[in-house]
Amino acid sequence: MKKGEKGILIGIAVSAVLFWGVNGYRMAQEEGEDKGIPFYTTASVELQNKGSELYKRLACRDCHALWGVRNPMQSVPAPSLDGMGSLRSEAWLYEYFSAEDPQAILPSRLKKKYQMPSFAYLSEEDRKVLAAYVASLKVEDWYLEEAKKSAFEKLTGEEYKSDDSEK
Repeated sequence: MKKGEKGILIGIAVSAVLFWGVNGYRMAQEEGEDKGIPFYTTASVELQNKGSELYKRLACRDCHALWGVRNPMQSVPAPSLDGMGSLRSEAWLYEYFSAEDPQAILPSRLKKKYQMPSFAYLSEEDRKVLAAYVASLKVEDWYLEEAKKSAFEKLTGEEYKSDDSEK
């Protein structure tokens, strides 16, 4: 190894150690409690099994993330299903999955081939299971509020005022 190369390697090693040290120190100084994982389900084991089987069979993973897991080959900007039950009711989801044209209920700006497909061809039982399963995917209230705040501020550039702040 040449004299100059040795100096460069030592410089890189020192920089890396300093970076890790400073980053570790900053993380240790951060205050705030770990609120835990915000996603949970209210589904019974039977509903989880049936819903999971439908999720796989219908290839929902090709577009939607679930439990923070996204298909690495996915390129469709579809919403995550985590917490969907905190946003939509089971009745709304059943109507949506039963629609011949889901875009009539929830318009999409995506190209036709990436839009939500109709599941009206499924049996009524399968649509009910799918609606119940997705409705059981909940998110903690604190996380939902943080997500609303982040989305609002990102879209508008304005400060978010929660419903609680007006009281």
